[in-house]
Amino acid sequence: MPSPYRALFAAPGSKGFSAAGFVGRMPLSMMGIGVVTMISQLSGRYGLAGALSATMALSAAALGPQVSRLVDRHGQRRVLRPATLLALAAAAGLLLTAHYEGPDWVLFACAAGIGAVPSLGAMIRARWAALYRGTPQLHTAYSFESVVDEVCFIFGPILSIGLSTTWFPEAGPLLAACFLAAGVFWLTAQRATEPEPHPRDHHGGGSALRAPGLQVLVATFVATGAIFGAVDVVTVAFADEQGHKAASSVVLALYAAGSCVAGAVFGLMRFAGRPERRWLLGICAMAVSMIPLLLVGNLPLLAVALFVAGLSIAPTMITTMSLIEKHVPRAKLTEGMTWVSTGLAVGVALGSSVAGWVIDAAGARAGYGVPAVSGAVAVAVGFLGYRRLSRPVTGRGGTVEQYSEREERHVA
Repeated sequence: MPSPYRALFAAPGSKGFSAAGFVGRMPLSMMGIGVVTMISQLSGRYGLAGALSATMALSAAALGPQVSRLVDRHGQRRVLRPATLLALAAAAGLLLTAHYEGPDWVLFACAAGIGAVPSLGAMIRARWAALYRGTPQLHTAYSFESVVDEVCFIFGPILSIGLSTTWFPEAGPLLAACFLAAGVFWLTAQRATEPEPHPRDHHGGGSALRAPGLQVLVATFVATGAIFGAVDVVTVAFADEQGHKAASSVVLALYAAGSCVAGAVFGLMRFAGRPERRWLLGICAMAVSMIPLLLVGNLPLLAVALFVAGLSIAPTMITTMSLIEKHVPRAKLTEGMTWVSTGLAVGVALGSSVAGWVIDAAGARAGYGVPAVSGAVAVAVGFLGYRRLSRPVTGRGGTVEQYSEREERHVA
């Protein structure tokens, strides 16, 4: 492990909460695809499977920020455990109803309940921020967590689909639920690194989404999420048209691998200048990388194009987390990070739905127009909101820039 990452884990407790976060985040990439695989195997109803997956995503988008807001106010342990128990109960209900061929409305009610699952990525990043706020190590920590996210998305779907198809249909979602329970209860048992709650700072303060800079980030990431959702669906359809549907999982894994490699390298670098410019450059790079997908004619070229496209994802996400810390009060940091995840989830649902419609109407190659258009929308929103991101933020507490300014004043 390169020295900046090795130094990152010198802080007491950092290895423990990071490991717990990895385990608890596996369901993020396993549950949705696992439910789709389970339902399609048990009933053959792909429409129902997709609708249930979308219900889980939209429910998480609605409930996730509220759970994180309670975490900022009352602490991770007091909120995460009951929220996780609710999500686990809903998951159990979904699996039992599907197994015993219960009514569809029960399936949808349980799928909505799974949306109470907490955003473990935001929880772990909040712990890193509490440890390294105002230091260069925080950039390395955010980079490491982006790599962990991509590792989950490389191996999670393969594990979930593989278990559900080779063992029994419910195996994938069941293992995802076990990962969630283990990760959350392991994380919340580690009290020493838990960020301090801010109950008083929330009175009358409203949602973190009231911050103009966060609004720009969330709006942009709705379009970015549409890129991800569309790419997943269209790639599966494209591989199917080529007669190698099973190869789609490998091609999509390379997409995540490109982001993983870029994130690891990005964490070793130190940058001068404003992060807003790096963020906008990343959004532009993501949009431009969608154009070659319109031109590919076979799976090997598609794999190369997606790997290259993935190189811009993690650096953009890492910079986004730094901007959230700059534009959101410290007392609402977890909620702010979750709002970006919410924007992504909404975008994924929209992108996958629109891409499916385009594929049915014009074929898989035409479907790659959806991520290309989504990328253009993301760039447009980024440019329109750039001034909001560039405005100096006062009274936030805890950003790297503010830390430096305080140190300079102290020295003077």
